[in-house]
Amino acid sequence: MILFLLAYLGGVLTIVSPCILPVLPFVFARADRPFVRSGLPMLAGMAVTFALIATLAAVGGGWAVQANEYGRYAAIVLLAAFGLILLFPALSDVLTRPLVQLGARLSESAQRGGEAGVSIWTSVLLGIATGLLWAPCAGPVLGLILTGAALQGANVGTTLLLAAYAAGAATSLALALLVGGRIFAAMKRSLGVGEWIRRGLGVAVLIAVVVIALGADTGFLTRVSVASTASLEQGLLDKLHPENAQPKSSVVMNGPAMTGGSMMSNSAMMMTAKKPGPAETLPVEGAFPSLDGAETWLNSPPLTPAALKGKVVLIDFWTYSCINCLRAIPYVRAWAEKYKDRGLVVIGVHSPEFAFERDVDNVEKAVADLKIAYPVALDNDYTIWRAFDNHYWPAHYFIDAQGRIRHEHFGEGDYDESERVIQQLLAEAGENVAGGLVAVNATGAEAASDESDAQSPETYLGYFRADNFVSPGGAVHDMGHIYEAPVPHLNEWGLSGNWTIGMERATLNEKTGGIVYRFHARDLHLVLGPSPDGKPVQFRVTIDGAPPDYSHGSDVDGAGNGTVTGQRLYQLIRQSGPIMDRTFEIRFSDPGVQAYAFTFG
Repeated sequence: MILFLLAYLGGVLTIVSPCILPVLPFVFARADRPFVRSGLPMLAGMAVTFALIATLAAVGGGWAVQANEYGRYAAIVLLAAFGLILLFPALSDVLTRPLVQLGARLSESAQRGGEAGVSIWTSVLLGIATGLLWAPCAGPVLGLILTGAALQGANVGTTLLLAAYAAGAATSLALALLVGGRIFAAMKRSLGVGEWIRRGLGVAVLIAVVVIALGADTGFLTRVSVASTASLEQGLLDKLHPENAQPKSSVVMNGPAMTGGSMMSNSAMMMTAKKPGPAETLPVEGAFPSLDGAETWLNSPPLTPAALKGKVVLIDFWTYSCINCLRAIPYVRAWAEKYKDRGLVVIGVHSPEFAFERDVDNVEKAVADLKIAYPVALDNDYTIWRAFDNHYWPAHYFIDAQGRIRHEHFGEGDYDESERVIQQLLAEAGENVAGGLVAVNATGAEAASDESDAQSPETYLGYFRADNFVSPGGAVHDMGHIYEAPVPHLNEWGLSGNWTIGMERATLNEKTGGIVYRFHARDLHLVLGPSPDGKPVQFRVTIDGAPPDYSHGSDVDGAGNGTVTGQRLYQLIRQSGPIMDRTFEIRFSDPGVQAYAFTFG
């Protein structure tokens, strides 16, 4: 219930945000009409449309974002026509005649009732159009709702939370409309300038349509909105539901597809992982949760806690484009091999971060490439994730032979301690595990990070989680735009060429384009995908304007040449010399490439 209250109050705060400005002309254009028959249906249509579109975006993948983009184009045309009607009343009879006829067929009442129906349906239609155009501020409250939506998938609760947020915004607009209606009525009575007011509103509507068509509603206004309302929303969030506030050392994961995500630990979070003590102090932390709900299993038929009774079980939550997960997998793989005949069962639970990681074929290829032979459950709907109340990639849960969780570890590192936990639990089950610990010599992207000299953070290119984007003019959301490469400072980045920045990724629209990033780390990785038709994309990388030579990563040669052939993480730089601030650039020679996130190590 508190979450619904938070959503509603967060929506109320939208009225003080500049991102609501493009909506206001459409609302006030009906300020002089009866609220119940005109303003209320319009606001209801706007709120319901936003809730439905946001639900589709949260659970349906990138196609929903594209559908909304096409909806915006249709809405722009509709609202431009509305503005012209306000300016030129003679157009009203022509443009609204089909709607009048539709209203007449829908209503069996007399002429006055039919007229009311037309007014209501016209307002609802305009509300739907406004809802398609509305770009709400992605502040902490909406971020919390969308994070929950991504984790829980398609359900009624997701839609109701988003509807509560939209209802809060509609409430603010309704109050403004009621006050505005009285002001308009007084002006018309005292000054007799109703015609000029109507034409002025027509001009305001057309200006708003131009603003929306140019992308200002999702670009500049949204950035201003986040700055102006985030502190208010975060304060409200902390007071009413402090346990849902974002940890300072974590990042909330959501994609255009809002695919899932929750919090991925960084090095600061990893240091907070519990360390096991002596055998007698290893606590019981809960029962083995259900493993039901996986879309499919790889390397094994479905497993259950009951069938695993008597075995020591290690659950590894991972996703294949996560660099932290990739660096932990060599150890998990080694433990599975070493202890498989002594009663250890390792289960990888693959919980996707990006939309492409839901694809079974992609995960199957990653499992084969990573030489993972132990069972892997594809947890695309986050059912197992929620059963464990998990929040991190990677996350390891150690379960004894009696089916009890005895230890948890989040993030990379502490591998020796984790193996000692495995040995202890096997010894409790009567197994002889005397001997040393595994020796791992990982290479490529799986090699351990040089944490002491990694000063660049994970950086997302989709606008929902993007930081430090410095191309001139800022980011334009969900539509093609030509960007100029900036001269970035440390941990800043930018684009060059014609790109579309979506919620989860940036997509190159034309044949040539690039990305530049000023970083400080030994390794630089970039999650990339080819064009939607699967055609490979050629690229070339440079460091400080020169080929990487001996500092090239495993996915490029010394000249910096490489090819995007699949949707995965690419290791582009592994520096061989002193680590310092360097400028990385990647240039693509084919259109359609999709860029998701930088990671470093």
